[in-house]
Amino acid sequence: MSLPLQAVDRLFTRLTATYGRQFLDLYEGLDSNAIKTSWAHELSGYTTRLADVAWALENLPERAPNAIEFRNLCRKAPTTDTVALPAPPADPARIRSELEKLRPLIAAARAVGGNANLDWARRIVAKKDAGMKVNALPLKMAQEALARKGVAA
Repeated sequence: MSLPLQAVDRLFTRLTATYGRQFLDLYEGLDSNAIKTSWAHELSGYTTRLADVAWALENLPERAPNAIEFRNLCRKAPTTDTVALPAPPADPARIRSELEKLRPLIAAARAVGGNANLDWARRIVAKKDAGMKVNALPLKMAQEALARKGVAA
């Protein structure tokens, strides 16, 4: 199935606006309907892939292309038809093994009263107390986090 002539008309309008006389001179003295029919035939593979035609229009060469050159430019459009492989199924034994590795960390956090994750806040407040420049927002967030847990910096 050929590219619709309406699409070819729009394509010719764009190419004429881009190249002007250079494009028109390619077909001077020839039947414009025959030329457009030829272009429609050459671009027949792009009736459902207009994104490739749009890509070609955004990546035009310096000189006006003929139908074959424009079709070849359309062929260079990046493909978007990628097929992803299905994710492999989770291995229950491996999941148990990885969770088991986290047990000591969870136990350590509980032993400290659940405040081990506030080290970031303590570091920010300590920088400020040491006279270092600290951005106001992170400082405020650190102070609020420590205050919520009732922990001293």
